[in-house]
Parts: sequence; C-alpha cells; structure tokens
Amino acid sequence: MKILIVDDDHTFILILKRYLEKHDFKVTATHSLQQAMGLGNPDAFDAWLLDYRLPDGTGLDLLKHFLNQGAKKPAIIMTGFNDVKTAVTAIRMGAYDYITKPVNQEELIMVLKQAITSEPAPEMELSNCILPPFVKGVGKNYKKLEEQIELIAPTPMSAIIEGESGTGKEYMARMIHSLSKRRDKPFVAIDCGTLTKDLASSELFGHVKGAFTGALQNKTGKLELANGGTLFLDEIGNLGYEIQVKLLRVLQERAIQPIGSNEVIKTDVRIIAATNDDLLRSVQKGNFREDLYHRLNEFKIRIPPLRERKEDFLLFVAFFLDQSNQLLDRQVEDLSPEVWELLNNYEWPGNIREMKNIVKRMVLLTPGKIAGIESLPEEMFLFSKSDLPIEENDLKIQQEVMEKEMIEQVLAKVKFNKTKAAKLLNIDRSTLYAKIEKLQIKS
Repeated sequence: MKILIVDDDHTFILILKRYLEKHDFKVTATHSLQQAMGLGNPDAFDAWLLDYRLPDGTGLDLLKHFLNQGAKKPAIIMTGFNDVKTAVTAIRMGAYDYITKPVNQEELIMVLKQAITSEPAPEMELSNCILPPFVKGVGKNYKKLEEQIELIAPTPMSAIIEGESGTGKEYMARMIHSLSKRRDKPFVAIDCGTLTKDLASSELFGHVKGAFTGALQNKTGKLELANGGTLFLDEIGNLGYEIQVKLLRVLQERAIQPIGSNEVIKTDVRIIAATNDDLLRSVQKGNFREDLYHRLNEFKIRIPPLRERKEDFLLFVAFFLDQSNQLLDRQVEDLSPEVWELLNNYEWPGNIREMKNIVKRMVLLTPGKIAGIESLPEEMFLFSKSDLPIEENDLKIQQEVMEKEMIEQVLAKVKFNKTKAAKLLNIDRSTLYAKIEKLQIKS
C-alpha cells in the first residue's frame, strides 16, 4: 500500500515513515504543497496523509487541487489538537477522515487501512434504498424530525434539509426516499461541495464523447441516472450561478440536454437538497438564485445539532461503543464518570460523525473494560463547557485554565520534552517556558 505524506516537520515524517514501513506501507514524503503538486498523478498512491499547516499553503489547498484533477483516493487530514473545526471543513470538502496531532500511531494505521479498503459509495442504488445502521433517538427533537420525514416522504414535494456538518443529512434524505412512492427507483447522491464549475455540468447533466478536452467517452449525468427516483444534492449552496440556472430549467421542463448533445432527454426526478449554511441568507446576498430556492423549498427540514439532543447521548454512545468493540475486537463496557461528564459538556462541532470517531478512538486506546479520560483527544478539553469553580464569568481566567490543561497534557505525552511540546503546540520554546512559569506548571 502506497502512502503520500505531506508535512513540513522532517523529524515527524522520519518517525512516521519508519513506523508505517514496518507495517508494510510504502511511503513517499514531501514537505510542501508545491512539492506534492509536482509528483504527478495523486491516484498513484492508495491514500494521502496531509498536514493542515504547510509552509506554502494548507492541506485543504492540496486536497482541493487533487480533487479538481479528478483524483479519487482517500485523503486523511492531520490537524493540531485545537483545530477540529478545520477538520470538519476537510470532511465537507471530501476528505475521508482526520486525525489529530500528536498522532497516535495505532490509530493512524487503523484509519489508513479503513480508508484504503473501504468501498466507494455507489453512484446509485437500484431497488430499495438500503439504510445504513442508525440510532433512532428518543428525545423530543428527534421525534419532531421523524414526524416531519413521515409527513413529507409519501408526497412528490421537493425538500431542503438544513443541518450542521455531521448531523446525518444524507441519511435523512435516504430515509425520505425509502418511505416514498419512489422507493423502488434509484437514489443518487452527489456532493456539490466537491464539484468545480467545469465538473458540475458534466456530473449533473452528462456529456457526449468529444464535447470538451478530456471527454473520451459518453457520460450519463446524475439527473438521468436518478430518473424515476430521488437526486440528493448535498451542500447545494456551493453550486455556481450558471449551474443553478441550468438546474432550474431542468426542474421546470423535466428534461436534460447532455453537454455537446442535441438530444433532449425527459426525466422525472425528485430533488432533496441539503445545506449547512443559511440558504435564504445566500439568496439575500445574491449568491443563490431566489427562484431556484423557492422551487426547492417546498418543505424544509432542520436537523438539530448533537448538542441539542442530550436525551439521545446514551443511545448514541452505546451504539458506537458496540460498533467499535466489534470492529477493533475490544470489550469496553462503559465510560468513567469523568468521561461521561466531559461528553455532556462538550460542544460537538463535528456532531454525530465526530462522536463516532471519538468513541472509536476511546475503544482503541482502552485495554480494559472502562474507558478513562486519558483516552479522549485534546480538542475535547478545548471545546468543553464544563463549569469552572471560580471566576466562571472571567474569560481570561477560563482561557488560562484551558491553556494550562492543554500544555500539561502535551508535556505528559512527550515525556516533558519541551522541544517536542513546543513544536506540537505550534509555539517556540521561549514562549513555552514563559507559559510554564506563568501558569505554574510543574515540569
């Protein structure tokens, strides 16, 4: 298995390269965005391991470059322990997963193997739309959501699903399709967030051979593939204005014309769109066509973020715990009281997807039956809302408390090697020494 690592930390790459090669990976390493771009076809590798912070850009810039080339291999973004929101953005852009620094090597091996061996999602599913394993909630927010889905599903109406990244918008779209009269027809999903302007027309409407440079054969568009069924347009707000015009025309005329073709193809498709932005605000700013918005917004569904579904926490954790135990051959039965408290106080910027990853990480790092607080990633402490015992309204003191906790945890991980700790914290050694003295950290 061939891995591309892009990171400007030479020592880190050397350590990681040696470890991966012991596990039968062949590693190619570069230290900048430009060097990685100069390697040629990114699909020559089985996976890409990209650091977020690079000297001449970011790992997201590189990911976007690879995707614009039409590359299909999985990307894993490495982020600092306080950069989870960036990781969520990476997932939205098309990254397979993310992993936080300092990197746990066993966790990295697991993520890499899963990324390489996982099957890509099919372009369409014939027969019934098979739903993946999922936990139905018991809280009032989920019950309201379920009622809305059961109400809209049997109708022919278009719908917009609003929700933060990781809340399960595609799952809800599949549920609507599976309960609809179109359930025996295709369900086709497309992520508009990964489409460039040039690719969007071809992906949606198709093209004929020779229609443009690189069109070596005919391509059937997603709108034609979904004929009779449902087309799910994820992150629809990312579609360019010209594509919005063409899509509106298709919905009005119920016909498509592939690029370079004179043939008009009749199509009957139900559209379910999803967005993690306020689409109405995009309309007001002129970034999204108002007529297309109203054509799609026959019914709107809002999926609440995980932090608003506290009644369902126990169900989610139990489900992911069982799933991770089976995957990793572990026997973790419960979480310590400290872990439960932190889970309840955490902000969950990555929602259900993040919870799944964090529980899986806890199971991996827990040799016994009870997962302790040491198995949690550092970002959990950064985004936690746990009450501080004194001066709880003093922002400066809260920041210092969180900063002290993070520095102590990183120092412990690197066995109090201050050079390594400073590098992981992305500060210089003199700054680290000053903070250790100021915050009275025992070292």
